[in-house]
Amino acid sequence: MGWRMVFSGERGDKLGLVFPGVAGVSASIREVMRLLELVASADATVLLLGETGTGKELAARAIHDHSPRADKPLVVVNCAALPEPLLESELFGHEKGAFTGAAGRREGRFLLAHQGTLFLDEVGELSLPTQAKILRVLQTREFEPLGSSRTQKVDVRIIAATNRDLEAEARAGRFREDLYYRLNVFPITLPPLRERREDLPLLAAHFLKRHSQKHRKEIKTLAPEVIDAFQGYVWPGNVRELENVLERGVILCQTDTLTLKELPPAMQTVASRPRAGEEAAAAWPDLEKELIRRTLQKVAGDRVQARDILGISQEELDLKIRTYCLDC
Repeated sequence: MGWRMVFSGERGDKLGLVFPGVAGVSASIREVMRLLELVASADATVLLLGETGTGKELAARAIHDHSPRADKPLVVVNCAALPEPLLESELFGHEKGAFTGAAGRREGRFLLAHQGTLFLDEVGELSLPTQAKILRVLQTREFEPLGSSRTQKVDVRIIAATNRDLEAEARAGRFREDLYYRLNVFPITLPPLRERREDLPLLAAHFLKRHSQKHRKEIKTLAPEVIDAFQGYVWPGNVRELENVLERGVILCQTDTLTLKELPPAMQTVASRPRAGEEAAAAWPDLEKELIRRTLQKVAGDRVQARDILGISQEELDLKIRTYCLDC
C-alpha cells in the first residue's frame, strides 16, 4: 500500500506542523520548528544555514508570517542572482541620473522593507564592498541611495540565508568577520533531507496533493517501489528536488497511483538495486567529497575539466566545492 495523503486536515494538526511548508515529524525538523517559533516574535536578526533546497526561504517566510511585522512587507533579495553593478542600486535605490540608464528615481529593497522584513538569500555571494555597505545599515539603520547625499532612515528586520560556511569564509578573508557576527545573532541550520528520512512520507504526500491539484489530477498514493526508491536515494537537491520529482511524476501519471516508471531514470536505478540502508546513505557525502577531491587533484585544480569528468554542471561543482570546503 502506498503513502496516502496526510495533509487533508484530519491528521495535519496532530503532526505538529507549526509552520506551513516547514513540515516534518523528525526530531531535527521539530527542533527547527521550535527555534522558528521562538525567534519569530523576538525581532532579532536570523541566519538560516543549510544546503541548497532545504527550505531556507520557506523558513524565512514562516518567521515573518509569525512575527509582529507580519502585516508589513517581506522583501526578498537573491544576492546571487543580481550582477554586482546592479545589486547596490537594488538594495539602496538610486536617484535619476545616478548612472547610465537611471532614467528616474527608484526606491531600493531596504526602503521597500521599511517596518517589515528584508530576506537576504545567498548572502555569502555578496562582494566585500557591498558587505561593508550592508554592515553600515545594520549598525546605523541609515543609508544613502546611489547619486544622493540624502540619508534615509530605515526600520527593517534582517533574515539572511546561505549554503556556505560563513565562519570559514570569514577566516579565509572572503566574508567580513564583523558582518558575520552581525548576522549570526540567531543561527538556525536546516537539516538535509537525507538526515530526516522519516519526513519523506509527509513531504511526499504534501507535494503529491499540491501538484495533483495544480495539474487537475486525482493521484492518491505512491506505489511501494516508489517508496523504496525515495528511501534509497540520497537527495542531493533536498526538499526542492523531491518536489520537482513529484511534479514531474504527476504530469506523467495516468492513474490514481504514481509508479516507478514516472520517476527519473536515476531513481529507477536506485529502486532496482538492493537497499543500501541508512549507513550507506549517511556515508554518501564522504564518498562524494573524496571523489571530487581526487578529480580536482588529477586535473591540477582545473574546474572545467573536473566538471566534464564528473558529468555535472559548473554551478553544481562550485557549490559542492564550497559545501565540502575543498577550497578552504
